[in-house]
Amino acid sequence: MALTEGTPAPKIETVDQNGNRVTLDFRGTTVLYFYPKDDTPGCTAEACAFRDDLGEFERRGVKVYGVSTDDAESHQRFAKKYGLNFTLLADPEKKISRAYDVLNFMGFAQRVTFIIKDGVIVRVFPKVSPNGHSREVLQTLERI
Repeated sequence: MALTEGTPAPKIETVDQNGNRVTLDFRGTTVLYFYPKDDTPGCTAEACAFRDDLGEFERRGVKVYGVSTDDAESHQRFAKKYGLNFTLLADPEKKISRAYDVLNFMGFAQRVTFIIKDGVIVRVFPKVSPNGHSREVLQTLERI
């Protein structure tokens, strides 16, 4: 079971798709979405929707990060292939997925999304359908 609403968001320290060190302490509002694997049909549909909607997230002052257990090189190929314009966080050691309790029995991150505001999880989407999810998150942001 993933972390619940009202829980402090675990801090993240990792690298992004470009190999840059990233530390997230979650000031402001952040969408942190976990997905199983780069360049697979559902994960690609979900990532491309966040890509296409990124302007709307940015207008609301919301940062978007995708996380999977793939490494930075895989993320870089995925981002380049689909023109992804937001940060992908590498979790090959599965530390982030474990901290957020989204690691499945096969060693991949489950498709779960968190909205985090000022360090606290304010909304959890525990069962995500990749198609239309970005819009679902945007609609939720209007209500919180």
